[in-house]
Amino acid sequence: MSATIIDGKAFAGTVREKVAGHVSRLKAEHGITPGLAVVLVGEDPASQVYVRSKGKMTVEVGMKSVEHKLDVETPEAELLALIDQLNNDPEIHGILVQLPLPKHLNEDLVINSIDPAKDVDGFHISNVGLLGTGQKSMVPCTPLGCLMMLRDHHGSLSGMDAVVIGRSNIVGKPMAQLLLGDSCTVTIAHSRTKDLADVVRRADIVVAAVGRPEMVPGEWIKEGATVIDVGINRIERDGKNKLVGDVDFDSCAARAGAITPVPGGVGPMTIACLLANTVTACCRANGLAEPEGLTA
Repeated sequence: MSATIIDGKAFAGTVREKVAGHVSRLKAEHGITPGLAVVLVGEDPASQVYVRSKGKMTVEVGMKSVEHKLDVETPEAELLALIDQLNNDPEIHGILVQLPLPKHLNEDLVINSIDPAKDVDGFHISNVGLLGTGQKSMVPCTPLGCLMMLRDHHGSLSGMDAVVIGRSNIVGKPMAQLLLGDSCTVTIAHSRTKDLADVVRRADIVVAAVGRPEMVPGEWIKEGATVIDVGINRIERDGKNKLVGDVDFDSCAARAGAITPVPGGVGPMTIACLLANTVTACCRANGLAEPEGLTA
C-alpha cells in the first residue's frame, strides 16, 4: 500500500483563507478587527523566527498584529503587568506568550495570568479543564490542527480506534480529549507503555507526539491506518542535518492509508490554528456566531 500524503502546508493555506474571509466580514459588517498580541522574552533564535512568522501571517489575513519583545532579564512582575494590560485592552482578542521562557520566570504563573478568553494557545488551566469536560474552550493549536486534518480526510471519526503516543500537556493530552469529543476510542500511550507495538498496531488513527526521532517503525502500523506525525526532530544523517518526525516515514507510508510528512505536515497547521483561535476569541468577545470549521 502507498499512503496518501496529507499536505499540511496546503491545508494550512486553506485555513488561512477561511480566516481572512471571516476577518474581512468582521471588519465590513461589525467594524471589528481581530487583534493578536505576541510576547517574546529574550532572544532565543528559534522563538524569534517563529514570532516573525506569526506576525507576518497575522497581517496577511488582515488582523491586527502587536509584538512585545522584552529583555531576557525582564522581572516577572513586569511581564505580569504587561499581560494584565493586554487582558484589559479591548482591541486585543488573543494573547500568546512565546515559550520557553527564561528560567527565572514561572511559566505556569505567567500562562495562568492570561485571560482564559484570550488564551489562544489553550494552555490556561481553565481552558484545560473546559476541554477535559467537553465544554467550550480555547483549544491548543497543534492538536486542533491535527483534528482538522483528520476530519478533512475521514469525515466522521466516530467509532475509530485512536492511539496517541505522548502524554504532554501541549499535544498528547489535549489531542486525546479532542478525539474523545469526536467519539473515537482513545488510548494514550508513551515510551513506558508495555507492548507499545501491539497497542499501536490496533489503531485506525496513530498520532505520534513523543519527541523521539523515527521512534515508530512501519511494522507497528496497521494496514490502512492514518498516521499523524507531530514530531519535529533535527538529526545528522550522511553528514547533513535533517528534519524528521517521530515515525519512520518510508516504512510507515508503505503500510498506512494516509500520513503527514515532516516537514510540511502538522507544523504549518499550528500557526494557521493560532489565527483561527484569534478569530474565534474575537467573535466570542463580541457575542457573534463563531466561524464554522475553525474550532473543535
